[in-house]
Formats: sequence, structure tokens, C-alpha cells
Amino acid sequence: MSTTALRPSRRRRWVLVGLASVAVIAVAGYGAVSFMVYDGVSKAPRACWPGDRANTPAAYTVPSQFDQGLSTANLMPVPQDVTFQSRDPQIPNAKLAAWWIPAEKADAPAVVLVHGVQSCRREATVLLAAGMLHRNGYSVFLMDLRDHGDSEGDDARFAGGSEEYMDVLGGWDWVRAQGVPAGRIGLAGFSFGSISAIVAGGQEPQVAAVWSDSSTTEMYEGIRLFLKDQMKDGSGITGILVPGAILWAHIIAGDDLTKFDPIDQVAAYTGRSIAFVHGADDAVLPASMATELHSAAVAAGASTPDAWIVPGAGHTQGIYVDPAGYEQRLVSFFTTALGAP
Repeated sequence: MSTTALRPSRRRRWVLVGLASVAVIAVAGYGAVSFMVYDGVSKAPRACWPGDRANTPAAYTVPSQFDQGLSTANLMPVPQDVTFQSRDPQIPNAKLAAWWIPAEKADAPAVVLVHGVQSCRREATVLLAAGMLHRNGYSVFLMDLRDHGDSEGDDARFAGGSEEYMDVLGGWDWVRAQGVPAGRIGLAGFSFGSISAIVAGGQEPQVAAVWSDSSTTEMYEGIRLFLKDQMKDGSGITGILVPGAILWAHIIAGDDLTKFDPIDQVAAYTGRSIAFVHGADDAVLPASMATELHSAAVAAGASTPDAWIVPGAGHTQGIYVDPAGYEQRLVSFFTTALGAP
């Protein structure tokens, strides 16, 4: 066989080697970039935002663009500092931090308030909602999820609600232990905290009512939109990194970020109460998600008021844009679901 006859075969082999090398580099590059994305957005701070760290139920400020006397409108008594445990058997000894502010009436209903990712119980959104409830006769329990605020935790990673919902149920258990009947305890979640609250209610049938402010419908889509917002990606190209980020969550932390989709969890609310509120101008998660969740709740036979889409409000800003309307709806919902204070 001549040398000339071998050349095409050699060329094909080198082409294949070249293509394989490019593929390996591409996969390695994708893995590296998706890891950096996951590492950057999944870290739980084990602290509060610097601007929130001085906030307490007795003294707090709201974002300056919304401060229309709200900083002094819903102040509460000095809270009781408490610790509680998650239902998660993987962190049986972790001390989670919370504030307990009981109502004047011993038999009052109670609401557990749940903050979002990389936030804490000191966030003004949570404090303002708690103040609205407390001044209307409710006991309130403001908790720090694992690895957030003053709580201990495990891996300092956010797990997309797949673990955090057990922290919410740990808070619910603590309130029950104070003598509040299950039928008189509700949950209120904000942003990614609303996901944890919805999942908690979906997994624990004794949860009587959930108030969901700015939840996603599906975790994959929520993660994609969250990444797009965090990375200021107007093109949406970060969407191709979502599968890699989800895989890294499994590899690094053993977390299944897409284990629970809120719209599926809502199907378990038959005969129970759930409400949805969303800012019409939410640039992170579209307001249409609230109407989709509401439709799913109606189909499941849940007791649910119409989804409230707040005009002119961005992500979790409904409480600032229309505080009077927010308070009226929030208190009315829990009074109907849990009974009057």
C-alpha cells in the first residue's frame, strides 16, 4: 500500500482528534463557567444584608424610595429571641434563630414569616408584614433559614427550598409547641421564601394557610430568571448555564434544586387556604406566575382569593407600593383562614 493512500485516513484521524479536543475544551469550559455561576449565586451568606443588620421589630427602615412613614407605622414590641430546630434529620443539632412576638391575647392565631435567599428576618419586607399582622392581633414568628442571618446550618448553600422547607416546618413546630393549634398557624413567604413556604404546606397537610408573595411556578424557570437578573444578562444567554449549575448543586452540596415545583405542590392544598400576590412590574419573575399558581390552586379545590397583581410594583414591592391594600388583604386572608384574633 502506498504512502499516498494513507494520507486521507491520517487526515481524517487528525480531524477527529481535533474535533474531540475542541469538544473536551468546550465541556471543560462549560463546566468551569457553570460552576462559577452556581458558586456565586448559591452561597448562603450566614448574615444579613449590611443595610438590614441594624433592623429590629422595634426599629427598622424601609428602602428610601418607598419610605412614606412606613418605617414608623408598624413597629412592634421588643421580641423574644428564640432558637429552634429544623425537621431536617441531616442537621439535628443546628440552632436556627428566630424572633417570637406573641399577641396580647393568649389564644391568638400566629403566622410564621419566611425571608428569601441571601436575606434574613431583618429584611424590611418581612418586618413590615409582621407589623401589619401583629397590630391586628396576630402572634408572629420571624425566622432565619439555615445559613442565613443568625442561624447555624450545614453547607452555606441555598438548596432552592428542597431543604429549607424543613426549616419552615421546624418553625411551625415551635409555634405549635407554644400551645397554638395547627388550624390557627399560617405561613407567609417572600420571594424564594414563598417557595419554601408553599413546599412546607404541600408536604405538611396540617398547615392551614400560606401567603405567597412573588413565587416562581417551576424551579428550573425560577433559577434561570434569577441567574439572568443576578448576572445582569439582557441577552438571556445564562439560560444555557442552568443545567450545569443544577448539576454542580448535586455534585458540591448534594442538593436537588428542582426537587419541588411550587405549581405541583399547590395540588396538595385541597380544602386549605393559599393566596398569591405579585408585583405587576416584577423584573425578576413575571407576574403571570401568580395567576398560573392561582389557577392551579383553584383546580385543586383550595380556598384562594384572586391573585393580586399590584400595579407599579417590582419584585416583592407590593407591600411598599400599596401598604394599605396589602395590610387589608393580608389580614383578611389569615382571618378567614385561621379565625379572628
